[in-house]
Amino acid sequence: MLKDKVFLTQTDTTIGFVSQNSSKISHIKQRPLDKYYIKAVNSLETLKSFVRVPQAHKNTVRRASKTTFILPNTHSYRVIRDAHHLLLLNRLLWAYTSSANLSGQEYDEAFAREVSDIVIEPLSPKSQASHIYKLGRKTLKKIR
Repeated sequence: MLKDKVFLTQTDTTIGFVSQNSSKISHIKQRPLDKYYIKAVNSLETLKSFVRVPQAHKNTVRRASKTTFILPNTHSYRVIRDAHHLLLLNRLLWAYTSSANLSGQEYDEAFAREVSDIVIEPLSPKSQASHIYKLGRKTLKKIR
């Protein structure tokens, strides 16, 4: 039941849409379907079920917070440590996450509340974006 819902919630970095259905988020954001979303996971065990982290970067991924990693399979993952965001993710185990706005636009709370299926309060915008690193087998490249 929860798998097809789009949640509007406070994520670890900003207010965002969270869902296990990426096409539903793409439709809401008017974003191309072929673009990948960050997959937020509730634990390192869940991350291991999706991808193998290169040996050289395992400690970096384990210790990071508010950091997104683009892994060699070209998909992006973030292990969530924020207690508020984990309340939802512990039920879903993983979810696609994106900022709560139209693609390329500023955040509009009225729009976000209108298009989401479930709103999880409280919503307080944070301004600091997550760090993004691209991991190779041996290399680490800072993207943002």
